[in-house]
Amino acid sequence: MINKKDGFQGERSVVLPPVLVERQENDALTSSLFVTDIGFYPLAEHHHRIRHQAIDQYVLIYCVEGSGYYVLDGKRHEVRKNQYFILPAGKPHEYGTTEGDQWTIYWLHFRGNHAHIYAEGATLPQDINIAVNSRIKERIDIFEEILSTLYRGTDMEDLRYASSLLHHFLASMRYLQQFRSANDSCRGRGTIEITEAAIHFMQENIENRITMDDVLRYVGYSQSHFSTVFKKKTGLSPLAYFNQLKVQHACELLKKTDLKMNQICYKVGIEDSLYFSRLFSKIIGMSPTEYRKAETKNRP
Repeated sequence: MINKKDGFQGERSVVLPPVLVERQENDALTSSLFVTDIGFYPLAEHHHRIRHQAIDQYVLIYCVEGSGYYVLDGKRHEVRKNQYFILPAGKPHEYGTTEGDQWTIYWLHFRGNHAHIYAEGATLPQDINIAVNSRIKERIDIFEEILSTLYRGTDMEDLRYASSLLHHFLASMRYLQQFRSANDSCRGRGTIEITEAAIHFMQENIENRITMDDVLRYVGYSQSHFSTVFKKKTGLSPLAYFNQLKVQHACELLKKTDLKMNQICYKVGIEDSLYFSRLFSKIIGMSPTEYRKAETKNRP
């Protein structure tokens, strides 16, 4: 039986039992690369883990908001938003949230014959900054698919599918430029228009608590000029458009996942569940709970 933990508010995690870990080790496909533990911690405060005894797994932590640290080989490293690191197997380590701060992290433990290839060079913090071709949302979607696959199923086909997804997820980080460049041929290499750039930034930060000041810094325009151009192009103010994106994403989560309402709030960058419910009802015309019930009835 898979251990599905709940700790931090909005947390989701899966810890595979030894019998499933052993099954993956002995399978011709999954033995290349497989997950042993995986999870998502939103806005985690006072998060701290110290392992004096080394473990036989690599540990990846991808920080998408806030800050933290880790200690490896006696040296402390600071970690900020849009950075990740991989702790090597076989070495004691320590990591946690920066004192007085919190962090939102995607994390996983992995092993396999080819695990060391993906971990190469990542013992120092690695940057994944938002750019026109950053594809951050696509990467997070891959992670979510691994997590949901392991949460719902435990047979060999599920494990093999999760292993295949893990190759893609880790490759998107290990081979960052290739992952980003692969999208250029589909998008074209012309100069990106200001509204498209802003929408891209919003989509890449759909789960984060960003402000319009963050958007303005990204596009490099004054508020008055940007708001005029954006509204002329979309018919909405930048804030209204961003809220609409968040609600659209929430609709997809309500339809396709079994996430609790507070977990969906975190997945759209909103901490206050009452505010989220009011915003959702204003845009969709019904509450999130009513929407989920209606969509459940309409499923074939």
